[in-house]
Amino acid sequence: MARRERVMRMSVEQPLWRALAGYRVLTMLYAIGFFATAYSGFTRPWLAVAYYAVLFVWTLGTLPKVAGAANCTKRFLAADLTVALTGVLLTPFADAHERVMNGGPTLPSIWTAGAVLAFAIKGGWRWAAVASTLVAAANLIERGTPARDTVHNVILVWVASIAIGYVVEVARASERTLARALEIEAATRERERLARDIHDSVLQVLAMVQRRGAVIGGEAAELGRMAGEQEVALRTLVSGGLVPVSRVSEDAAEGAVVRAVEEPEGDGPTGPVDLRALLAPYAGSLVNLAEPGAPVLLAPVAARELAAAVGAALDNVRRHVGEDARAWILVEDEPDEVIVTVRDEGPGIPEGRLAEAEGEGRLGVALSIRGRLRDLGGTAELISVPGQGTEVELRAPKETGGTAARGRTADHE
Repeated sequence: MARRERVMRMSVEQPLWRALAGYRVLTMLYAIGFFATAYSGFTRPWLAVAYYAVLFVWTLGTLPKVAGAANCTKRFLAADLTVALTGVLLTPFADAHERVMNGGPTLPSIWTAGAVLAFAIKGGWRWAAVASTLVAAANLIERGTPARDTVHNVILVWVASIAIGYVVEVARASERTLARALEIEAATRERERLARDIHDSVLQVLAMVQRRGAVIGGEAAELGRMAGEQEVALRTLVSGGLVPVSRVSEDAAEGAVVRAVEEPEGDGPTGPVDLRALLAPYAGSLVNLAEPGAPVLLAPVAARELAAAVGAALDNVRRHVGEDARAWILVEDEPDEVIVTVRDEGPGIPEGRLAEAEGEGRLGVALSIRGRLRDLGGTAELISVPGQGTEVELRAPKETGGTAARGRTADHE
């Protein structure tokens, strides 16, 4: 099966760009509509008509430019602001002097704010401050005097644009932080998956070589000692690990990007799998398996991981209780989840032993059991009373939302 990639974009900018595009169209229609109602009051209406024709074509023709930061170039922003400033400065030539002096709207009216907001969304509060300052100067020139209403409008546009630009900058920083956090989480989960695989095979072999070498003696003892050293080093690496630096680089204008890549499933089954078939090999003279009469269907990955966790629990029984220890597996098929309980007749786990083992790098319970169930979106609960055995309850949802790891045989502590 080919590799599949899911791309999740997290951007507060895109809604702002869409809102800006809608604002430009609506305010353009508003300016034209206001002119149509006050046409008779203009001294040179033909000049206003020419400007509105340009404004209409420019607004609709540049909609792709304000669809996102990638298309909104500096050259476009400069041209867009020029259209707005030109309309402001043309107002005294097209409109009646009395209306201009009485605080009447300029030719582009509130459309001018859209040009300033484009600067704010694209470049942050500094760009917004420059653009709003130019608009303020044009409005003062158009009016000829710093009237109260003109100053009020200028300050309003200035404050609003700078505030929006600052919010955009903060949002971008937050998106980068969130993307990095999600990437670290994904890297950590991948490290845990690799740790389970290593723990399922390599560490067991090294531990076996160390024990057998000590028993045989001679050169085998030296080989066993070296295997023991490598086991300790590998456990330290697995339990600590390093989170790799980001390897994903995207245009920041599109917002933070996190890529989740799914490994191919191979030639295994793609439909639901009967969990009973995967648990059947564990049954024997010392392991009693109790299961429903009907198939217990789970997704292939979930079934394999749940069976591997059961195997990890049984490995712990053989290692800590003894090769001849009895164990019981109970499978319960609930409407929303599958519950598998593994119980033994051993002496139980002393309080604090699991935390101590995890600190020593022995991650069988932490990774091979709890880690697998956590990746499936389920839980693993260990109930142990000294002298009364240990019970491991595994709960896996039938609709798994986690990123299940691909495991092999289970591990022990």
